[in-house]
Amino acid sequence: MIFAAGKGTRLQPFTNNHPKALALVNGVSLLERNIRYLQSYGIQDFVINVHHFGEQIVDFLKKNNNFNCKIEISVEKELLETGGGLVFAKSLLQDGEDFIIQNADILTDLNIAELVNYHTQNNDFVTLAVSERLSSRKLLFNDEMILRGWLNVATGEQRLAEHNKGFRALAFSGVHCVNPKIFDKIRRTGKFSIMEEYLDMMLSERIHGFLHQANLIDVGKPESIEQAALIFK
Repeated sequence: MIFAAGKGTRLQPFTNNHPKALALVNGVSLLERNIRYLQSYGIQDFVINVHHFGEQIVDFLKKNNNFNCKIEISVEKELLETGGGLVFAKSLLQDGEDFIIQNADILTDLNIAELVNYHTQNNDFVTLAVSERLSSRKLLFNDEMILRGWLNVATGEQRLAEHNKGFRALAFSGVHCVNPKIFDKIRRTGKFSIMEEYLDMMLSERIHGFLHQANLIDVGKPESIEQAALIFK
């Protein structure tokens, strides 16, 4: 699933008239880059949620013949954020197979096959791609790389599953591998962040972090497009 519904306010003025997923890096949209990136690992079935100028995304996909793969669109009449958007697309994702979630505004060369293998070997409920990079919010992991908390770096606010001074603080990469049984565990409804559910679920489920050193750019601001253009040709 590719999350492409957001308003992308940090990318204004482009997003005043376009969805952020169609922002260009070296002449190629974020959405096309991520579809082709995932296709390079054999992924051919996609669910894409849309809201802000969603019809432009639908038209773009039709123009490109859906990149010769199966793409289903989850149209959100109101913006539901990551958790609400996932639940809204439940009928398109609950066929029993684990699936990848990726934010449309993340560009990375993370090895998806290694993430999936790690997820499978651990028989994981959820696996979150994480890295050592600057971020205003960090996820906290124990020595076994199991999620045990969350930290707001600026304010010091924390949410912890247990008290431990030895947690490793890592930045979430916006890519996760998820078992569809998550739909039986989510308790929130409407508009909410999936991270809120993960922080609740860490008390009862094993959520691993997959540590990587891949290139990763959160293309959320005009200057990050320039930065991404230097890495992703």
